[in-house]
Amino acid sequence: MKRVYDFREGQASMNQLLGGKGANLAEMTNLGLPVPTGFTITTSACMEYLEKAQGLTTALMQEINAAICRLEERTGKGFGDSKNLLLVSVRSGARVSMPGMMDTILNLGLNDQTVESFAEKTSLAFAYDCYRRLLQMFADVVYGISPQYFASEIEELEMTYHKDLLDFNQKEFAELITRFKKIYTDNGQIFPQEPVDQLTEAVQSVFKSWNNHRAQVYRRLHKIPNDWGTAVNVQEMVFGNSGANSGTGVAFTRNPATGEAKVYGEFLSNAQGEDIVAGIRTPEKISELADSMPKVYQEFTEVCKRLEAHYLDMQDIEFTVENGKLYLLQTRTGKRTAKATVKIVVDLVREGVISKEEGLMRVKPELLNQLLHPVFSPKALKVVDILAKGLPASPGAATGKVVFTATRAKELTELGEKVILVRQETSPEDIEGMVLSQAIVTSRGGLTSHAAVVARGLGTCCVVGCGDLQVDEQKGEFHVHGKTYTEGQAISVNGNTGELYLGIIETELMEVDETFYTLMTWADEVSQLGVCANAETVKDLTTALQFGAKGVGLARTEHMFFASERLLEMRRMILAETPEEKQQALATLLSYQQQDFYDMFAITKEKSLIVRLLDPPMHEFLPQTEKDIIEVADSLAKPVTKVKEMIATLHETNPMLGHRGCRLGITEPGIYQMQAEAIIRSCIALTKAGISVKPKIMIPLIGGVAELVATKTIIVERINELFAELNSEIPYEIGTMIEIPRACLIADKLAEHVDFFSFGTNDLTQLTYGYSRDDVAKFMPEYIEKHILPHDPFQTVDEEGVGELMRIAVEKGRQTNPSLSIGVCGEVGGDPDSIQVFQKIKVDYVSCSPYRIPLARLSVAQAAIQAKQR
Repeated sequence: MKRVYDFREGQASMNQLLGGKGANLAEMTNLGLPVPTGFTITTSACMEYLEKAQGLTTALMQEINAAICRLEERTGKGFGDSKNLLLVSVRSGARVSMPGMMDTILNLGLNDQTVESFAEKTSLAFAYDCYRRLLQMFADVVYGISPQYFASEIEELEMTYHKDLLDFNQKEFAELITRFKKIYTDNGQIFPQEPVDQLTEAVQSVFKSWNNHRAQVYRRLHKIPNDWGTAVNVQEMVFGNSGANSGTGVAFTRNPATGEAKVYGEFLSNAQGEDIVAGIRTPEKISELADSMPKVYQEFTEVCKRLEAHYLDMQDIEFTVENGKLYLLQTRTGKRTAKATVKIVVDLVREGVISKEEGLMRVKPELLNQLLHPVFSPKALKVVDILAKGLPASPGAATGKVVFTATRAKELTELGEKVILVRQETSPEDIEGMVLSQAIVTSRGGLTSHAAVVARGLGTCCVVGCGDLQVDEQKGEFHVHGKTYTEGQAISVNGNTGELYLGIIETELMEVDETFYTLMTWADEVSQLGVCANAETVKDLTTALQFGAKGVGLARTEHMFFASERLLEMRRMILAETPEEKQQALATLLSYQQQDFYDMFAITKEKSLIVRLLDPPMHEFLPQTEKDIIEVADSLAKPVTKVKEMIATLHETNPMLGHRGCRLGITEPGIYQMQAEAIIRSCIALTKAGISVKPKIMIPLIGGVAELVATKTIIVERINELFAELNSEIPYEIGTMIEIPRACLIADKLAEHVDFFSFGTNDLTQLTYGYSRDDVAKFMPEYIEKHILPHDPFQTVDEEGVGELMRIAVEKGRQTNPSLSIGVCGEVGGDPDSIQVFQKIKVDYVSCSPYRIPLARLSVAQAAIQAKQR
């Protein structure tokens, strides 16, 4: 098995073996672009190392040594050769970009002897700056020694000698190196002087970093398999810190925040790559390179055009300029905000670079949730003062309590608090806190710093380079304009403008632009499944239709009874002691429901609207506390003891499997008759007003044919009475939820009596697994972590079990009723992975919450495209 590939031997298609970085370095080398020479150790070598846990094999070391010899031959330099020194960088590179999650070491090959000869050939400041960087990185990556120890020593010596580090003389640099090496010995380690030993340790550490905590968190978040491993790229060093005519930069071929077709990025003069990513110094805009190094800037912009044309997508490029010569260190598909993702895709299609289908497949459905991120209310912004301002790194508007560490972010989030992570700069170790935070703020760093890149990938609001903030993470406070603020201070963060404000500011949804609607139109053109909404309020119905819902797949009537005056009438009906008292309550509820349905159907008009009749058990509407019981008894003019007795009578040991759904409709037919009457009366009124409507009535929790027939008869008899009474008829449909496993197995018999099926996947999953969805959180994370389950089946449908029951129900239902309409209205109706399953079993539509409509529209389009490709 070949474990090491020179850059000249690879190509972009080998990313599974060489990792994304290694494959792209090979591709750029073969394109004739200025890439420092090097080689890649494969991902399979990484997994072999991690599985055997016995160090680098003899075979791998032989390949690495041979690759070093070839590198020496091509560069004319020697590894450890004081006369013509070869220094290398050692970088990780997984199949997909995992920014900052794994490790990098620069300037590898220096030691106490070669640094002196290197200084003679270059300069004292440059050589020792490279050496101290190596000592710092090596200590952190290989031995886990905190970089803070080294930073403190630099700060102390700069104060002692009253000069910046780069102005030290040889004696002062020697003292710094001595102090650095003492940090090693204080931690029980010794820095290896042999370059080959340095390389061996570095490669092993990069391999190990695949399993570090932050990398595992990132993989879990982005669903990256644990068995992919990382490649290791060993590359000749080029030095951006070799003087004023040198520097390092990160740039995107299009703006990663807005999608604008213009080179966007940053450049830091006289610096190495880690400086710009870590946010240690705030860089300049890349456009300023046109003034300071015009030839380099012109060459770089041409490279940007060439790389984007080659890869057919926006590129994220790392580069170094050494004494006026441009070198490319990496290119990869650039991470971008949701807004930029949509604009870039639409622009590339319009430019003829990619097809519509390719464009649709490039947008992750989850990104559309981020596109609909909130912004601060313009009215609210007029009356608040700006606390501080930085660079807008990732859009959105967020409010929360300030925390200064990832640990505190996690602790407060677990207590239900919303937090804003405020740091000098973030590091990969902060990933858990970054994921949980509503926004991220740093006092240092630029638009391509670690905080900015990770925040954009997460879709999290972020402001960086906020120089007005003096952040003291140790004390847990920050200072602005002479005032001190501590942990727990509520602030608001504007990721669109870079502004921070004191206190909590009201937010509202951002308006999407023309490119969003264009993408949605393209999605609808190829989709085979319809997308409906789970909605029952006027606000949700309006939102759903604005987002392109084809209709309403689930309107839950129980949500309509919780307003105080309605809840009282519901309780009056439940606690009624005489038929007259019950009828009086039902009559009042009828007037409420009739207005509800009138308003709903007036919005949906000719679009389908499925109303689910009352589903939950009666106890959910009853008071629980002593205070509430007393208030209800007083309002209903009943003795408290009597109310308590009746509540006790209605108590159920397992209410979710008890007196609910159609069981309630059969034993208390007045409820379903009242709801059916309200639906039909409202629809007849709208029809007479010239508004065409499509009422569909859905019966919940059916498990048998006799049960369905009995419930349907109760409803139809009342509707027929109404038609006679009002001397008017309208078309309507009656369907059933399919949410009991038995219903799936007898679907052919049920289909003979209904017009449509709608899968309630929440109950179907609950009853198939025997899990209580209300208690599943107690064990589900551990089940997933231990690979007992691949995912939470309440969030993504279980294809083997629940999905198979659904497939059986679809097949059986259409055997006896070919025109049967079938949909999915459970939680998974808006889940992209579940939609792939629903495409396979051939349902007609999915239904989800209003704000997931765009995500679902894109997901059903992608499912159709993939089905066509299969």
